[in-house]
Amino acid sequence: MPRVALATYDPRPEPHLDRDLPVLLAALRGAGACADAVSWDDPEADWSAYDLVVIRSTWDYSWRAAEFLAWAERCGRVTRLANPPAVVRWSTDKRYLGDLAAADVPVVPTRFLAPGDPADLPEDHEYVVKPTSGAGARYAARYPPEDGGAARAQLARMHAEGLTAMVQPYMRGIDAGGERALQFFGGRLLHASRKGAVLAPGTAYDAKKVPHPGLERWTPTPAERAVAERALAAVPGAPELLYARVDLVDGDEPGEVRVMELELVEPNLFLFLHPGSVDTVRDAILAAAAGR
Repeated sequence: MPRVALATYDPRPEPHLDRDLPVLLAALRGAGACADAVSWDDPEADWSAYDLVVIRSTWDYSWRAAEFLAWAERCGRVTRLANPPAVVRWSTDKRYLGDLAAADVPVVPTRFLAPGDPADLPEDHEYVVKPTSGAGARYAARYPPEDGGAARAQLARMHAEGLTAMVQPYMRGIDAGGERALQFFGGRLLHASRKGAVLAPGTAYDAKKVPHPGLERWTPTPAERAVAERALAAVPGAPELLYARVDLVDGDEPGEVRVMELELVEPNLFLFLHPGSVDTVRDAILAAAAGR
């Protein structure tokens, strides 16, 4: 009987912010596995008792990045962690976009401003400021050029907290085409979804946002799938990934697709939108637990 832990930050059965978690637990247990939801920071958890630990909804990690990465390293030393600790470390810092760009993957143009760097902001186009480590649009906002004062105030707040900022042009294609999320599991395309724009004009960076507005099923185009696969192939070391999500947006040129984000840590799978994917995810987790 394989033993699998689904790492989360809130292991209560109901209600749960992670709508995938109870579905996966039921599917794994129904297949004969011993499956538990375990808080990643539970000091009593014995991770070595599991054949596989799958990071599922550790959605508070960006507030505690150093602690979370230390946990991933410890966990990876005593059992199999999916995804592996080196992948987790790389993916929790969005400076990986620079690595993807260096590998000729089309990404949203990005500059990084660390604490101490001058607040050099665009003066001729709308842009987005957000942290290199974040989730749920935390500390993210869009600004027109004339709102440089507000953007600098955000940068000052982030830098005071030790956060490195990302500055990106606001990709206007999101307003029409949305943001497409291609989910991969067990090395194969699982399904895709599309959501609307998250950052509304004038919304404060520290306001709570709706992370997945207008979420719907999506059939990826060949161009979208090709860019997603290029991004995954560029992950350093070509590691074996149990799961991945590639977020794509339209570029400025017709037919152009760019990577907004590559999520290899704790992506929402949206199984409520794609119930037919549950068996595929279950089987891939069981295979990984068996070392296949």
